[in-house]
Amino acid sequence: MGAKAREIVGLNVEELLEQLNRALADEWLAFYQYWIAAQVAVGRQARPIAEALKETAMEELEHAEELATRIVQLGGRPLTDPRQWFEKTNCTYVEPPQDPEDLDKIVRDTVEAERCAIEVYRKLAELTHGKDPVTYQLALHILKEELEHEDTFENLL
Repeated sequence: MGAKAREIVGLNVEELLEQLNRALADEWLAFYQYWIAAQVAVGRQARPIAEALKETAMEELEHAEELATRIVQLGGRPLTDPRQWFEKTNCTYVEPPQDPEDLDKIVRDTVEAERCAIEVYRKLAELTHGKDPVTYQLALHILKEELEHEDTFENLL
């Protein structure tokens, strides 16, 4: 990690690292929530919903990688124990419904998860605006994709 990378951040780097790790926990849990829901969903409309879930899950995994990279750039350590994901999450993990044909619940849970993520990245962008241009751009990038995810799943309702 370059000393200049930390130096240009105009806020408490340890607090920023905490927020980034909390977002990382969210992304890992969202990845698994969407991926496993895609695996178990059945019913008439399951195929397009499962495809959207799988695609979104892979984007959440991409977000996790981007966040981990930024955490390391700032001299931090990404969460390494999956149990920490549940302790640190801003949002939450929602298991797929017991009834694998309850596609409406799967989609509603996904919309709620995306709305939580939107708020997380809105706050992260607000926190870093004018203080950390690299994290700010990352937050905007992920925020844009989370908004697209919300729109995708709202349209599936």
